[in-house]
Amino acid sequence: MQEAIEKADVLIEAMGWIRRFRDSVTVIKLGGSLLDDEDALRHLLIDIVFMETVGMRPVIVHGGGKAITQAMAAEGLEPRFVQGRRYTDDATLAVAKRVLGGEINEALAARIEEYGGRAMPLNCAGETNNNVLFGERITLSDERGEPIDLGHVGRVTRVDRDTLDNLCFAGQVPVIPCLCESEEVIDGERQLLNVNADTAAMAVAEALGAEKLVFLSDVSGVLRDQHDPGSLITTLTPDLSRELIRVGAIAGGMIPKVEACLATLDKGVGKIHIIDGRLRHSLLLEIYTNRGVGTEIVHESAA
Repeated sequence: MQEAIEKADVLIEAMGWIRRFRDSVTVIKLGGSLLDDEDALRHLLIDIVFMETVGMRPVIVHGGGKAITQAMAAEGLEPRFVQGRRYTDDATLAVAKRVLGGEINEALAARIEEYGGRAMPLNCAGETNNNVLFGERITLSDERGEPIDLGHVGRVTRVDRDTLDNLCFAGQVPVIPCLCESEEVIDGERQLLNVNADTAAMAVAEALGAEKLVFLSDVSGVLRDQHDPGSLITTLTPDLSRELIRVGAIAGGMIPKVEACLATLDKGVGKIHIIDGRLRHSLLLEIYTNRGVGTEIVHESAA
């Protein structure tokens, strides 16, 4: 009986959050090693089905860099990275379109359906082009300020919000690969561009005015001490972020990620979460419990 009462207490705790976030959009960035972790991926997708079932409107944006690298190796192609970004020539783009925009995208949507939800894969890899991301090609600069060509690499400048709103309203989970089509039409066609998954998820969250943007990673969140998992910062504000960057507690690749999150907050997204997707039901624990399991990044007034 005591175990049953404790389960009821959990449901009561979740009820307040379920009511609060009903009909709100949550953008979930899925990628990295999680796509290769069968057990973690299964629980994450079940969490997403639960979210939609209780009235939230989840939207998935996914990467698939490791799978692209493996597919390239199978075809004898050597990956090349420039300042951390994958150089995308014609051959690499063809692999990305097939693997990222086709196989992974379709498989994620199919598994959500398998677990009892409804999902729509949104890509331009199949016979029907239902892509929702549009953008422009980008270049980087070297130490002398000279442009560095990245090939078919771009950034999102426009999101087809109407399509996403309609799918969410109909109870379907949009599943979006980090590929976009160029705004410019050449010879009657748009150029396909490879996009960083984090920035694609941010663009989607901004366009939808999402209540939440969740980054699923293989770390528990932002740590004060990178070597101490117990130093997790549960709530991070702009002022605290800048102070932790100044003293070096936030360093390396986490700096641009946190800075990009702060910029996204300023563009209308309610909260941003960084959580460990390997933790069983981490999405539900972060969203529907009072304490959460990762780091939430919020405005000063919401802390």
